[in-house]
Amino acid sequence: MIVNIIFFLVKLTLDHKVKHDGAFHPQAVFYYFSAFFLLMTTWELNDWLIRKYAKNDANNGLNVKSGMRILAINTIVCIPLIAIVYYVGIFEFGDLFKIETDNPWLRFRIDFFRAIVLGLSAILFNMFSFALNQKRELEHKMNRLEKEALTSKYKSLKSQISPHFLFNSLNTLTSLMYEDRDLASDFVSRLASCYRYILDNREEDLVSLEKELHFLDSFIFMMKVRHEGALTIKSDITIEPRNFSIPTLTLQMLVENALKHNYYSKEKPLLITISSNSENSIQIQNNIQVRTSEEESTKLGLKNIKNRYAFYTTDKVIVTSDERHFTVTIPLLSKDIKEISIIKAS
Repeated sequence: MIVNIIFFLVKLTLDHKVKHDGAFHPQAVFYYFSAFFLLMTTWELNDWLIRKYAKNDANNGLNVKSGMRILAINTIVCIPLIAIVYYVGIFEFGDLFKIETDNPWLRFRIDFFRAIVLGLSAILFNMFSFALNQKRELEHKMNRLEKEALTSKYKSLKSQISPHFLFNSLNTLTSLMYEDRDLASDFVSRLASCYRYILDNREEDLVSLEKELHFLDSFIFMMKVRHEGALTIKSDITIEPRNFSIPTLTLQMLVENALKHNYYSKEKPLLITISSNSENSIQIQNNIQVRTSEEESTKLGLKNIKNRYAFYTTDKVIVTSDERHFTVTIPLLSKDIKEISIIKAS
């Protein structure tokens, strides 16, 4: 359809004083197939460049800078090609194609500049169409991530205030009341602190790293009391936590994930370390002691964390493992961060 439209536009600029024998006149055939060849070459080259730049810059996709590069490369390649096609057609095979003109150079210039204008129009149309599709995909992705972030937030809240969690805590507390009343009192205070944090931040998907670490201290204390001697959790945060934000309950979920998937006892304790390995990330690492009767992991917890981060940053949550350790590295967010703007991402 586009080739036929372009051919129609080409015919409008031909010398109408020259009589043609219908659509199969050699001159008409030449202009039709030259338009087809140049359009397909330009279009395919443009598609290839768009895919290349969009793949190389997967985080930002096609932007103004890459768009200008694509346009420049297309221009550099297509201008000589257009000149060759019409020079050969008019000057070398003019008699064969019965291109009748009183001024071949004028005919060449008309054909050359017309082809450039139509070619650039096709390139810009193709890029504009790709950008619109990219924008729609980004909008769909952002809406999906927003829903998943909201869902994972309430799943986290639900898992923490579940009867199972409360039952285990109260069961531990019952034992402590007969063994160590001071420790029991401290345990109650930490339990109340955990629930207060969860309820106070139930509507917030992001909290300051400082608040999350305070909550994690209480959670770690409770876990150590429950699993006396079987669990060691070390924290080494050397950055200023008040300057950063983090998705609510992320650290707790990663600690809980390590407890869920590993065997631990006083003879074979589980070691979990939480450390800031740079100005931009925190690393949560545990030694691997896989449960023999463990069901196959669905990795939904890690997937939820990744989706929540994707809503705020293009930095990735990195998960690595070897024979000895399982490590999750999460990026730190600025305390003033907002959700990714669709316009900015486009």
